[in-house]
Amino acid sequence: MSDLHNRLLSSALDKDSNDLLAFKKQEFAMPADTIYLDGNSLGPLPNNAKKRVKQVVDKEWGEGLITSWNKHQWIDLPEQTGNKIARLIGAEKKQVICCDSISVNLFKLVNAALQLNSPRSKVITTIDNFPTDGYMVQGISALLGDQRCELVSVEESAILEALDSTTAVLLLTQINFRTGVKLDIELITKRAHDVGALVIWDLAHSAGVMPLQLDHWNVDFAVGCGYKFLNGGPGAPAFLYVAKRWHQDYQQPLQGWMGHSKPFAFSPDYQSAKGVQQNLVGTPSIVSMSLLDAALDVFMDVEIEQLFSKAQQLLNCFIDAAGQLKTLEQFNILTPVDENHRGAQIALQHEHAYEICQALIENGVIADFRAPDILRLGFSPLFLSFTDIVNAAICLSDIMISQQYLQPEFSVKQKVT
Repeated sequence: MSDLHNRLLSSALDKDSNDLLAFKKQEFAMPADTIYLDGNSLGPLPNNAKKRVKQVVDKEWGEGLITSWNKHQWIDLPEQTGNKIARLIGAEKKQVICCDSISVNLFKLVNAALQLNSPRSKVITTIDNFPTDGYMVQGISALLGDQRCELVSVEESAILEALDSTTAVLLLTQINFRTGVKLDIELITKRAHDVGALVIWDLAHSAGVMPLQLDHWNVDFAVGCGYKFLNGGPGAPAFLYVAKRWHQDYQQPLQGWMGHSKPFAFSPDYQSAKGVQQNLVGTPSIVSMSLLDAALDVFMDVEIEQLFSKAQQLLNCFIDAAGQLKTLEQFNILTPVDENHRGAQIALQHEHAYEICQALIENGVIADFRAPDILRLGFSPLFLSFTDIVNAAICLSDIMISQQYLQPEFSVKQKVT
């Protein structure tokens, strides 16, 4: 190991010794000899979630059977889990419900917002928004017609310019999934409200790592997923936020029995529950939601500001180490240097980004690839150490120097990238 490597690792050890969040790493079931830089795509398994799923399967379902809907309060899980998430996104309780997926929840919110803001029909989003956001609006437009739902996609730099008196809904993601660029929720929401538009924020890459104040920022609606920084497991339920000022008039179109005001009255006619509860549709996925509910307890003794600060320190540590190793000279860095304008990830552009990602995984550093040419590294503050980050930077440097990524096996495309 070179003198530079030793200096970098020594500095990282010093940072780890002063890390107030270092104790959180032991709360995750992390595999040995693995540096996990993909918690922004799928969070690792918290130990308490592992215990909880055994409890739910063996005891609550295995022994309690159907009585557990009452005995173990399964029926309250969507609201209970939503209230835990509310704390993390700056929302009062009873404005967040845990259910379905981001895509399904967007369908609810876009339709409800269009109805609230009728006769306006224009829905503005960004060209590089996560595809499902645009797809859902395209589907709604096909269902309702352009006269009731017209999708307009613009560059991120043109969001404010695109807003006018014809805008019904502004649908944006705070952190760009590819580049890591952060949008200003407070400013953009205010400007949208100035022209009479409603705003839906996608917090997929924000919740659990970015300081958020949805109530204070006067946000109308939001969605987010449970399996990234919230560590709820693959396919974990998403969440949905509806500001309480809209609870009286809000009406979403998926009128399932769990969203009924009295679901166990089994009335033939639908009467929606008031507030965010009406966003429930079918029977909740109890096993999956229990995992997420347990995973959220990891956040109970920390503040989001602490997590954001460490995430940015980890990201800066990587930039510094990779810079000293001369690795970053071979990439185009798409993520802003200023931490006020970025999330908890870095996007490195390279023509062989896919192959480099596969080579990293082969060497025990798990990252991911985003088409067409982006290597994406996530900096989850709960389970990553500064030593992890320096070792990942050294690994990337070795791969680039040796050109190991050019080996044929690393160019074989997997179904999931």
